Amino acid sequence: MSAALADYAALVARLQSSLAALERSARGLELPPLAGREWHDLLVRKLVPQLGDQAFLIVAVTGGTNVGKSIVFNHLAGFAASEATPRAAGTKHPVCLLPEGFAAAHDLAALFPSFHLEPWTDPAQALRETGEHLLFWRTSGSVPANLLLLDTPDIDSDAVVNWQRADAVRQSADVLIAVLTQQKYNDAAVKQFFRQAAAEQKAVVVVFNLCELPDDDDVWPLWLETFTAETGVAPLFVYLAPNDRPAAKSLSLCFHERRWPVDAGHAADPVALQDVFARLRFGDIKLQTLRGSLALIADEQQGLPSYLREVAHRSGEFRTAAELLTANQLAEVDDWPAPPTHEVIRQVREWWARQRQGWSATVHGVYDTVGQTILTPFRYARDWLQGPVTPPWELYREQEWNAIVRALGKVYTKLEWLCDLGHPLLKGRLEPLLDGNTRGNVLRALEADHRQVDFAALLVDTVERELKSFRSENPQLFQWFRRLDEATAAARPALTIVLGITGVGLPLGEAATHLASQGLLQGAMHVAGDVVGGTAVATVGETAISQTASGGAGYLQARFHRLQAAFTSQRAAWLADRLQRLVLGQLAAELQSAAGVGQSAEFRAVTTVLREWQEHLARTGGRQSSR
Repeated sequence: MSAALADYAALVARLQSSLAALERSARGLELPPLAGREWHDLLVRKLVPQLGDQAFLIVAVTGGTNVGKSIVFNHLAGFAASEATPRAAGTKHPVCLLPEGFAAAHDLAALFPSFHLEPWTDPAQALRETGEHLLFWRTSGSVPANLLLLDTPDIDSDAVVNWQRADAVRQSADVLIAVLTQQKYNDAAVKQFFRQAAAEQKAVVVVFNLCELPDDDDVWPLWLETFTAETGVAPLFVYLAPNDRPAAKSLSLCFHERRWPVDAGHAADPVALQDVFARLRFGDIKLQTLRGSLALIADEQQGLPSYLREVAHRSGEFRTAAELLTANQLAEVDDWPAPPTHEVIRQVREWWARQRQGWSATVHGVYDTVGQTILTPFRYARDWLQGPVTPPWELYREQEWNAIVRALGKVYTKLEWLCDLGHPLLKGRLEPLLDGNTRGNVLRALEADHRQVDFAALLVDTVERELKSFRSENPQLFQWFRRLDEATAAARPALTIVLGITGVGLPLGEAATHLASQGLLQGAMHVAGDVVGGTAVATVGETAISQTASGGAGYLQARFHRLQAAFTSQRAAWLADRLQRLVLGQLAAELQSAAGVGQSAEFRAVTTVLREWQEHLARTGGRQSSR
């Protein structure tokens, strides 16, 4: 392989890999598939399978209806290989002659990826009516070792499937034998086919068949001038074949070579059409056709650049949709309930109790038990006077559910507003989410999830985490609290006796002693105890703080608020997760993913290959040179 072809081979391999990765990542953009795009089909059908095999050419006989393609094919083959029929659109499927041993050494399916390949055992097989794209092949010793020869369906047939098959063959071929007649050289479908061939820089050999010679010797230049002007084809060779049915049937047609552009003379004797194979410059043609395909793939308007622009534009549309969805806060919950204060206090007390050691833990434990025993009758009395008290977590659950319902209503209101904006990518995705049945299902699922939440366990975990953080972040302050706690343990017996004797009363006095023994924790919380006269109890704690450690009190108060905020933030995160899963599903993630395709590594990889591709074409010459 030449150095130029080796460079192209490396570029094609890189492009195939990076383009496949980009197409996978761009699936969410909902673009038309790459398959079916002219430039991509050239890449898959032509460059990938053929670039590494410089030693052979694919020659296809092409043309319109009833121009004698199969006759020309048989003359090139040297025997009646293809069924020749006067019926219009006779050949329905391409047939291929391979040199001996070619099928064993090459992947035919890769050379002709648009077709299902079958062995060619009967000339009439190509006339079969079927919607499946078939290609029949066989080997022949009459075909040169470096050449594949194909006969193709009509390119101007009323049957669209014939056009598709002929196009697929054209994309795989290196050389096209253009069989034209006086009636068909100016046919619109024929010119369109060869216009595309010229754009792909296919090598073309023109055969004017069914000529009336010598009369047509004066007019064929006009036919060819029109044909080349309107297609851009620059034929390698030009032949004229007479309208001689017996000779055509017996494979003895005379082919007369003509020079183009026309000069003063031409060969008087006819030639064997097979001689054209020996005159084809295989290396030049292979490189020419590959350059043509490479140039078309790199074309700004028709090739890969247009696809990259399409990806970038579509990705930008998704980015706009994602920004609309994420930039507009779906719901603001400004009345989320705080966790029950008494439950927070209790968990803090229990945590602090677990930090006590030695005699301090024993003394506080005894007096806490005594305090709870004394307070129990008073709680019973309160319940008897005021009625049963709703459990705090049950009350909190009801308050939180009401906040959730209000938040959900705000979410749907905002989604309706976004839908009304009319952004095409958002509107079609939001409308199903706003359906009444969908809303009902979301509410029921949300309620079921909410009933399963264990608030008490969540608070235990929150207190444990936050106070452990307090202990690790402020070890000196924690030790100071511990010494104060030990001091209150030493004072508890005397304080209890004094309060009892002076008539303060055990319920209030014991509660005050209990809070005072908690040191700064209780005073900093500014929370009344669970007894009558709680305000006074809190005051005892605050007095202790003001007299002992007013600086630490402010920090501890902030720490308590942080604890409440931590609990609330976990509940808000829970709601956000459920709304994401139940209401939006993967919508936001899908929009964000599609929005990032235009800046993705896959996109940059394809862009890099394209830039190198275009630079290589500029160095080596991307257009067909004149002959």
